[in-house]
This record gives sequence, C-alpha cells and structure tokens, in this order.
Amino acid sequence: MAGMIRKEDVEKVRAAADLYDIVSASVTLKASGTGTFVGLCPFHDEKSPSFNVRPALGVWHCFGCGLGGDVFKFVEQQENIDFREAVELLADKYHIELHYENGQSTDRPTGSKRTRLLEANEEAQRFFVSQILTKEALPARKLLGGRNFSQADCERFGCGYAPQGWDNLVRHLAGKGFTQQEMLDAGLARQGQRGVYDYFRGRVTWPIRDSTGRTLGFGARKLYEDDAINAKYINTPDTQLYRKTQVLYGIDIAKSAIVKKRQVVIVEGYTDVMAMHLAGIDTAVATCGTAFGAEHAKIVRRLIADDSLGAVQLVGPLKVEGQSLSSRIVFTFDGDAAGQKAALHAFGLDSAFLSQTFVAVADDNLDPCDLRIERGNEAVRALIAGAKPLYNFVIDAAINRFDLSYETGQMGAVKASAPLIAQIRDRSLLDWYTRKATRRIGIDLDIMQREVREARRQLHVRDEDAYAPKRRNFGPNAGGDFGEPGQASGFAGRGQNGPSAGNPYANPAERRNLERRDANEQTYYRIDDAVFICEQQFMAMLIQVPRAVDPSMFASLSLSNFMTPVFRSLFQAIAAAGGLPPEDMPQGLWLHNLAKAGGPLLEPVVNELAVMPLPLPPSESDLRAGEQTADAQANGAAAQLRPASPAETQYAAELTAKLLDMGLMRRIGAAKRQMASLPDGSQKIAILGQITQMEAMRKDLAAQIFGNNVG
Repeated sequence: MAGMIRKEDVEKVRAAADLYDIVSASVTLKASGTGTFVGLCPFHDEKSPSFNVRPALGVWHCFGCGLGGDVFKFVEQQENIDFREAVELLADKYHIELHYENGQSTDRPTGSKRTRLLEANEEAQRFFVSQILTKEALPARKLLGGRNFSQADCERFGCGYAPQGWDNLVRHLAGKGFTQQEMLDAGLARQGQRGVYDYFRGRVTWPIRDSTGRTLGFGARKLYEDDAINAKYINTPDTQLYRKTQVLYGIDIAKSAIVKKRQVVIVEGYTDVMAMHLAGIDTAVATCGTAFGAEHAKIVRRLIADDSLGAVQLVGPLKVEGQSLSSRIVFTFDGDAAGQKAALHAFGLDSAFLSQTFVAVADDNLDPCDLRIERGNEAVRALIAGAKPLYNFVIDAAINRFDLSYETGQMGAVKASAPLIAQIRDRSLLDWYTRKATRRIGIDLDIMQREVREARRQLHVRDEDAYAPKRRNFGPNAGGDFGEPGQASGFAGRGQNGPSAGNPYANPAERRNLERRDANEQTYYRIDDAVFICEQQFMAMLIQVPRAVDPSMFASLSLSNFMTPVFRSLFQAIAAAGGLPPEDMPQGLWLHNLAKAGGPLLEPVVNELAVMPLPLPPSESDLRAGEQTADAQANGAAAQLRPASPAETQYAAELTAKLLDMGLMRRIGAAKRQMASLPDGSQKIAILGQITQMEAMRKDLAAQIFGNNVG
C-alpha cells in the first residue's frame, strides 16, 4: 500500500484542477456578481440557488446546507470518497504523476479504486465496440439496423456487442492488467462455482456515462432465446461507480443542449434516446432499469436551474431566447395503463420541477423509436412540440374514465380527480385546476372545492405559494435595522464628507447596504450590529485579498480587538496558520492553510467568508473571471495571491483602523472605570496619562486613514 501523497504533488494537483470546470460538469452555474457564480446545490435539494463558486479563489460554499471547501472537498462530496482518493482522481484527470512518502509513484495498477474501476469500464467499452462487426454479432447488427440505425449512428452512441462465450471479457481485461476483484467490483463479471464469468453475454450493449463522459456501467438487450437471463434488458448492478437511481443514459451527449435550451426530454429506453437525437431532439435522456425518481430529478433541476426576477421565483415554463419551446421537462409515456402509472409517479415528483413538467404521448401509443420508424423524424419533433402539461395529462386521464352524461359518472370523476388536484402544493395552481376540472365535469364549484380540501387534509399536503417572495430569516432581528456601521467607533465613516471624498466607493450608502446584507445572510453567528459587521468584513478581506491588509497595522491587532466569539477563534486560527501569508503563496494553499488551522468548526466559516461579496468595485482579476465562460475559466487556486487594488487597500485599512479604535475605546472605558474607583493620587494620575495617550492614538488612527481634517 502506498504511503501518504507528497505535499508538493497535492499542490500540483490543486494548481491544475479547474474548480469551475469540475463543478460546471454537474451544476449549471450563472454569473452572480463579479467573479462569483451560483447554481443549485448538488448536495441538497433546493429551489433557489444558494451554491456559490469563486473560481478566482478556488473555493465554493453553499449557504443552504453549509457545505463548502476547495476543489478536493467538492470531489470528495460528489464522489463520496476520501481526500486521498480525490487527489488521485484529479491527478488522473489532469495527467499528474503522484509520488508517495515511501517512494512509490502512480505506475499502474497503483491508484484509487475508483480510477481503476473507471478504467476497467472504458476498456470493456472498447472491447464491446470491437465485437459489433464480428460474424457472431450479426443478430445485434440486424436488431439495430431494423430500427433505422446506421453503422455511423451506432458508433456515435457507442453501441457494442457482448459475445456469447463464458469469459471473453474476463480474459480480455485480465490481459490488460485488471484483477478479477476489479472486474467484480465494476459489475462486469460475476463469481460462479467454476470461477469468474462475464456478466454481459450475447447482448447488444450501450455505455452508460456521466455528464463528463466517463463510463460508469452498461445497459444490454437480449438477443437469443437461450439466454440464461430472461430479462429483455439488464444493467450493471449497483457499484461504487454506478447507481441506477443516479444515472441517466445519454446525459453526456445531451448535457450541453439541456443547459442551453433549458429543456430535457425523458424517454424510456436506449433506442428511444438514439431516435430522439437523430430526429433533432438533442436533449433526450433515459433512466436505466428503474423509474424516474427523486435523484434523477435533482440531476435535471441542477442543469435546467430556476429563474428569478427580483424576489419572485418564476416557476412556470419560461420563454428561452432563440428557442421555439419554453423551458420544460417532457416525459414520453405510453398511453396505456403502464404509461399512466408512470405519469402518476412523475406527478408525485412534480414539486421538484414546479410547473415545468409536460407529457408527450404518441398516437397508437408508439414509443419514440417506433414512431420514427413508421412516420419519420418530423413526427418525433411534433410529438415533443405538442406535449401537454403533466397536471393536465394526469387529471384529464382520471376524468376521461367516466361517462359524464350521468350524475354518477360526474361524481366518480370528482372522486377520482380531487385527490390528484389536492397534491398540487402551489395554492395559485390549486385553485386554477380545481376550477378547470369543475368546468370539465360540469358540477358546482363548491362540490369540487370541498372534495379537494378533504383530500388535501387526508394527504397532509404542505401548502406553498411558488410565486411568493423568497426571504431568508435567521432570527427575530433578521431584516430589521442594523444601525450605521461604525457607530461603535468614534471616527468610523467620517471620511465620507471630508478629505476622503475621493475614496473608491461611488455610493457609500450602497456599501453600507451590502455590509448589512452580508451580516444578515451569514449562517455562522446570529447577531447584527456595527461591531459584528466590521469584524466580518475585515475577516472576509483578510481571507479573500490578504495583500490588502497592511502588515504593520495587522501586527498591532490582538485577540482583544475582536468581540465576536467566532472571529476571536478565527483570529487565533490565522495566527496558527502563520499570520499574513507571503506574497508568493498560491491562493489555494492560503485557503487550505486557513481551513486546516481552523479545523472542522471554523472551516465552514472560512469558506463562507471566501465567497461573501465585498462592498467594493471589482478588481481586474474579478472582471476577467466574470467575463470568462465555461470554455475559458481561469483556475485561481493555482495563481499567487494577487495584489490588492487601491479600493481594497483603502477598505482594509479602514476596517483595521476601526478594529484598533474599538479596542482602544474598550481599554479607555476600562481605565476610566478603574480611575473612578481610586482616590486622588499618583496612581489615578498615571491612569489618566494612559487614557490621554490612548486618545492620542485614536486621533492618529483617524488621521492616518481619513486625513488630518477629521475632528
């Protein structure tokens, strides 16, 4: 077993790994302020984006669930692996050779287990593709050709053939250096009484990949009647790589179109995905051996994301610029009983998709592949264009079962549709569909409303207003008046109308508003006053732009200058990390050192402060980061700590001076209390001299920061 990875190699990987590239592979990121990107958190279900990424700092943080960290922490959380495996996985991705403390390097087969399983799957895919043109694979070629798929089409989607023999793939992988245990762990082989044998035998195969194109497993269709496995389709069993509830076939080729068009089409099979894409529906994906579930919904929602306008969450199907169809999730179901059952299952998930979910059902219940064969590509495109909202489909299907020309049929339709309508959480849509069903059935509104209310009560449906403003509330004082920053300091803020009129802030009121918002939205301490705001902004500046902090002023700070417990602890952690970093330290290493020194309790605070917006004009590096796209995103963690802009230097100096000033004020107050308890004499005179000296120091601070005209 290899020893610990050498630190210098860890830093090489950190410098090479592109946080934006890694995160955006599974999360649609949108610019939110200069240098910051937001999206839906991949680690908990949410409707409003609270997941923040700062590529220029190499850090991410979710304000919803509190998770955050560097690129290694993201990979650890996403892949459910430890730090060492995350380093090895990224080293493999960026082709970096790792060295270990005992002298070993990453010559194969040394490496993370996950990396080895990915390599085994990639080799299996190459093997299956190589077999599709053999004489034995003629039934496979006939099956695919009979579905109007050309050889080029099959190559595009990676179609292959698993030979009928007992251990063809096992012997091939063994020749490539893979162990039998690795084959078993990848789900490519099974253990029998006579040894290890191929899991896929005598079947057409499709590679199931993640959004980055890594092969996680396979789907395979039966070709021969004497197949030992009766199931028409089989999939890789759940492994460390493959979880059927968390994979979607075709996501690798559909992802970019899904993000761009904000649309996704969910079909039921591999050939349906192929037919959709070949017909021009390039957002099609399919589940793999299981019904579409909550985990699939999270994948789709992270790619499509939500829109917001002001404080109102827009949940309906929105127009997409340059697209004829609005943002939507379209399910293609059969119109038979099984299809309606699947629609009902999706209906139960619809709160995850809000009101963007549609259903497309072809005439004669043809699946997309058969529809393309019989009627061509245009019919497939028309199927998706004519999709109807899921709410309508499910409720209409319930009502259509009854003969509405009779009172008993009408009541049956009420009883069948009311429990469905009752599951609609959004109260505005609830009333809309209640009235619509009432008109359709032809009964009095109060009858349907009564049945819906009763069904809602029995089902314990949570009432929501999807269009209500989304507010964050962190306590009884949240959203209240924070007071003016600097009230605790005798000179704070005076420069706004005096000699500092040329300060870098175009609008001081906007700066104060952002400072208050930062104080309101943080999650690590529940307080909102001027002292807290000053300490929070200072720590954010110190973490994000340490070169903005004057070393001599920083050296004057002590633990007594901080009143907020979390910032007192953070100041101690910064001291433990060595204080202000040298200018040539990489940005990622600076944040790593802080997080390590802070430990598990302070690490979330460091991450949150690292992505917190500062009330300052953007720096040049932030402007460059904001202009970059997914194809050209800089890896800030690799860069040395950047120089501070004049605005950042000025702001850091003001904050440091405020901290020093508040510390002096507290010392002056304590001295005055002590002096008041003493009789007249030399000791009292000495304390008065100390007070006079500290008052002079306060004036010097004010003059240093704001100019000599400060009173």
